[in-house]
Amino acid sequence: MAAGIDGLAVVIVTFNRSDYLQGLLESVAALDPAPARVVVVDNASTDGTASFLERISGGFPVPLTVRTLTENTGGSGGFAAGIQTALDLGAKWLWLMDDDVVALPGAVAALGEWTGEYDCIHGRRFDEAGRPFFWQHRFIPVLGVHVPVRGNVFRDRPVFDTNVGCFEGMLINAETVRSIGLPDPRFFINGDDEIYGWLASLAHRVAYVNAFVLRKVRPQKQIDLGIRHLNDSSDLSRFCAMRNRGHTAGYLRAHGRFNRAGFAAGTALTAAKELLRLAVVERRLQGISSLWRGWRESRAILKDSGWQPMPPLPQATSALGGTEK
Repeated sequence: MAAGIDGLAVVIVTFNRSDYLQGLLESVAALDPAPARVVVVDNASTDGTASFLERISGGFPVPLTVRTLTENTGGSGGFAAGIQTALDLGAKWLWLMDDDVVALPGAVAALGEWTGEYDCIHGRRFDEAGRPFFWQHRFIPVLGVHVPVRGNVFRDRPVFDTNVGCFEGMLINAETVRSIGLPDPRFFINGDDEIYGWLASLAHRVAYVNAFVLRKVRPQKQIDLGIRHLNDSSDLSRFCAMRNRGHTAGYLRAHGRFNRAGFAAGTALTAAKELLRLAVVERRLQGISSLWRGWRESRAILKDSGWQPMPPLPQATSALGGTEK
């Protein structure tokens, strides 16, 4: 039998996607080796998520903890709550994922091969059609954005060292989490995982490994730009992409890496990417107002002299809002 990952907790954040969640949990239940536990954060869903989780909680083959939040805190707030819960339950490694993927059978063993060398690990994904999903980036601090890396990053070795993160499959050890703190709930969605991976890379090794461990099940419109794929989005995501530039700047400043001119260029690139997404992928322009509102809020955040980054967690004892079942 393949070796597992000691103290592995799968942390899932869900909101109004009970059908997708069911498929994901079925795939997690079939993992061999199995994780030590599963933590599901229900982000105040209004569909059948709560009743579904209540129905399966007693007979799930892996210890299952459900944390039900009283309001939708977005992906960042949900992962902050889920990570804290997993740490409080004694997790040594945390595998983070959204609700619209499924885990592939050999995923735990494949990722476990790298836990002795790296502290934050990302495996590869298939899209809903079974094609390799493009995710190979580096974060450029002077711009405050991540950029795609050309070519086959696994041509010469089965691991690609990077400095950016993705919550759709990030595996991270507990000590790294305690050193950088929880994901920042102020992001809500968009950019929170990018910064989290960058923070981890400042003192820990972050990797993208040549092992397919997840498959996306939610279909998305996309175009192939050669170096990367550009997916469809939402007005909320566009708003957060621009608004969260303010929070990204805060983290760069906190670590002495903020460059005003470079960051302005990165903001322009972010806006241009979102405009391209609207025009070419979604073929509409109504989302431009969301970009404008987000940019205005980012300016207010940039001017906030009281802004502080999330603190480290020397001990996993603090509690976030919500109830546990």
